Amino acid sequence: RQAARTKQAVVSTQSTGDDIERDLGDEYGWKQIHGDVFRPGNHSLLFSTLVGTGCQLALAAIALILLAVFEKLWTERGSILSTAIFVYAATAPVNGYCGGALYSQLGGRRWIRQCLVGASFFPGIVCSTSFLINFIAISYHSAKAIPFTTMIAVAAICLFIILPLTMVGAVFGRNISGTPQPPCRINPVPRQIPEKKWFMEPSFIMFTGGILPFGSVFIEMYFIFTSFWAYKIYYVYGFMLLVYLILLVVTVCITIVSIYFLLNSEDYRWQWTSFLSAASTGFYIYLYAIYYFIFKTKMYGLFQTVFYFANMFVFSLGFGIMCGTFGYLACRLFIYKIYATVKID
Repeated sequence: RQAARTKQAVVSTQSTGDDIERDLGDEYGWKQIHGDVFRPGNHSLLFSTLVGTGCQLALAAIALILLAVFEKLWTERGSILSTAIFVYAATAPVNGYCGGALYSQLGGRRWIRQCLVGASFFPGIVCSTSFLINFIAISYHSAKAIPFTTMIAVAAICLFIILPLTMVGAVFGRNISGTPQPPCRINPVPRQIPEKKWFMEPSFIMFTGGILPFGSVFIEMYFIFTSFWAYKIYYVYGFMLLVYLILLVVTVCITIVSIYFLLNSEDYRWQWTSFLSAASTGFYIYLYAIYYFIFKTKMYGLFQTVFYFANMFVFSLGFGIMCGTFGYLACRLFIYKIYATVKID
C-alpha cells in the first residue's frame, strides 16, 4: 500500500511538472512579445529606401545574369555595362513599389520625400564615386577619364527615366500594399527588453550574420575580381546564376535562424537586425577586396588605389543592400507566418 501511494505521488508530481512546463511554454520566448514584434522600427525613411533599393538590385542582378547567359553579352566590349544601366533603369518601378509600400506600412507620411530619396540613393552614390574617380583621372591625364557627354547622359537617365518610374511604382505601392496588416495588435507601451547572453545581442548577430553567405560566394568572387582587375574574359554566367541562388538560400536560412533566436530571447528589434545581419556580407566582401588588392594585384599610386577601392566600395555596398533585403523579407514572411498561428486572448 505504501509503494502504491509513493508511485501515485510521483505520477502526480510528473503530471504537475508537465502542466507547469506547458504553461510556461506559452508565456516564454517569442510568444511573449506578440504585442511588440510588429512595432515599426526607427528611421523608417532610410529603412524603406534600403529595402526598395535592395529589391531593385536583386531583380536587376538576376535579369542581367539571365541576359548574359542567353544573349552572350561578353562577346562585345562594354555591352555588360550598357545592359546593366538599362536594366537598372527599367527596374526602377520595383524600387518605388517596395520602398513606398514599406514606408507607408511603417507609418510614414512624407511619401514624396521617400520617393526622391529612394530614386537617388544608389545612383547618387555611384555618380559621386564616378565623379571622384573622374576628377583624379583628369588630373593624371588618364585615358580612363569619363567624357563630359557621358556624365550628362547618365544624369539624364536618372532624372528623366529612373525618377519618374520610381514615382509611378511608389504610387502603386502606397495604394495597393501600403496598409499594415499585422496578425497581432501592437501594445501602446513598448515592452522592456530583458538582459541576455552577449552572443544573443543584435550587434553580435549583425556582425556575424554575413560570414556563411560570404563563404557561399567566396570562390566566385575570386573569378569575378580576376575578370575585372586582371582583364580576363568571364563567360561562365550559368555558374554565376547557380551561385546567386545558393547565396539567396543561405542568406535566407541563416537570417531566419538568427532572428528566431533573437525573438526567443524576448527581443523584438528584428527589422534592422535582420537587414544588417544579412547585409554584413558586403562588409566581408570588402575585406576580401582589401586582401585581393594587397596580394593579387600590382596596383600602386593614388589614382589606381582610389579607382580600385572606390569601385569595390560601390560593389560591396550594393551587394550588402541586396543581401540585407533578402534577409529582411524572409524574416518578415517567417514572423508573419508564426504569429498568425498564435491564438491570443
